[in-house]
Amino acid sequence: MLKKGEVKYGDILWTQFDPSVGHEFQDKRPAIVIQTDEQLSKSNLVTLIPLTGNLKNKLVDDIVIEPDNRNNLRGASIVKVYDIVSHDYERITGKIGVVAEKIMTEIKQYLQKHFGI
Repeated sequence: MLKKGEVKYGDILWTQFDPSVGHEFQDKRPAIVIQTDEQLSKSNLVTLIPLTGNLKNKLVDDIVIEPDNRNNLRGASIVKVYDIVSHDYERITGKIGVVAEKIMTEIKQYLQKHFGI
């Protein structure tokens, strides 16, 4: 389990989504931290967007990430931008890597659209 102060904006973390209900993501899976470092320091929750390796599951606004030596992903993954969640640190089981700034910019652009800001 990672602790407060060990998690940063743009990190890709192993996150336990179970128990889940209905259409929520399930199991242990990668997720990207979308909360700023300043806000992370103020909260006991981490705001994330999950990833999936199921490329057939891509929706219109979802973002594809190709694996590289910074993100340490095993294969191409989809950022499921519609599924914004906040979890307690107890659900965070490890760090995988870091997302490229280009991808974080695409996520920010989507979040502006999602929240109308």
